[in-house]
Amino acid sequence: MTLALSREVGRHRRHRRLRKHLAGLPERPRLCVFRSHKHLYAQLVDDVAGRTVRGWSTKDDRLKRQGGGTIEAATALGQLIAGDVSQQGMTKIVFDRGGYVYHGRVKALAESMRAGGLEF
Repeated sequence: MTLALSREVGRHRRHRRLRKHLAGLPERPRLCVFRSHKHLYAQLVDDVAGRTVRGWSTKDDRLKRQGGGTIEAATALGQLIAGDVSQQGMTKIVFDRGGYVYHGRVKALAESMRAGGLEF
């Protein structure tokens, strides 16, 4: 097994282990994060209805001036998410880090959403 494959398998195992304890409800949806090499993606998911409420990424036109896979882009994405979610009238979410370590871009995203007024 190659190193890249074993890292991905380990991340999927961690994500499955986390998902046993996390669930998104209509009043408190789950915000799941996917981190690629170039970009960061986030989705607001209602697990009861089984649908995605809203999705964001660093590819968004409002964030084109930022680099895609940097901590600054993750911070800008978190501020954008916090603003959009608060406009929908929600203040509480469940943060699903997707099996990634709470470090770097994932941490910058979470902290900027907290600074924007979201609770999780």
